[in-house]
Amino acid sequence: QVQLVESGGGSVQAGGSLRLSCAASERTSSSVAMGWFRQAPGKERDFVANIRRSGGITYYADSVKGRFTISRDNAKNTVYLQMNSLKPEDTAVYYCTARVAGTDYWGQGTQVTVSS
Repeated sequence: QVQLVESGGGSVQAGGSLRLSCAASERTSSSVAMGWFRQAPGKERDFVANIRRSGGITYYADSVKGRFTISRDNAKNTVYLQMNSLKPEDTAVYYCTARVAGTDYWGQGTQVTVSS
């Protein structure tokens, strides 16, 4: 299977920033889209952001618009999520996902904790 490994999670204070990275075992250029989901304790896994292969088309959940930015570097097989102005409600495990040939793949997740 395609392997996705997230990194960059941690604990920050409200208003701080984190940059998540997702390294893929396959060329990200082979993915129709890559993105991020998150799951808070006791809640469903929710969409955060995704980005198309070209990098020019992005989508964001309303809750993160204006604060988070998704980007990708196909040459490095890496997708990023820059998270600014973090809020306690952003606390969750963040998962990287990729769609390759119609199949979705998931990373192991990285914990993000935002304290007030």
